[in-house]
Amino acid sequence: MTTTPIKRDIKDQEDIRFLVIEFYNKALTDEVIGPVFKAANFALEAHIPVMVTFWETILLDVVTYKGNPMLKHIALNKEVPLHGAHFDRWMKIWEETIKTNFEGPVADQAISRASSIGQLMQYKIKQASSPTGL
Repeated sequence: MTTTPIKRDIKDQEDIRFLVIEFYNKALTDEVIGPVFKAANFALEAHIPVMVTFWETILLDVVTYKGNPMLKHIALNKEVPLHGAHFDRWMKIWEETIKTNFEGPVADQAISRASSIGQLMQYKIKQASSPTGL
């Protein structure tokens, strides 16, 4: 008889680092969003620490992130058009990565916050891309 390991909640920076690395290992090779990263000349080594501080700030209330992800993605969209399918796939991989490795209130929050951020980001990108800015 095999037993399923008990998953624990996201509790510290090391958990977030693990989550971010696991996510990007899948995302970079994904057939839908992998090409976006490639076209954007994505530098994983530089991005991981930024994402760790971003999620640490969002999930653990440890304010280490300084930046504006909305502006970065609006600028990225001008170079590599971002579509709803990209956000959907990002979210699917993010949620699968969390559910495979963690469970608990902070893990649930990581999923719900990512969904909210993705929806807002899509809205802001669409708004910035509109000829009227609306």
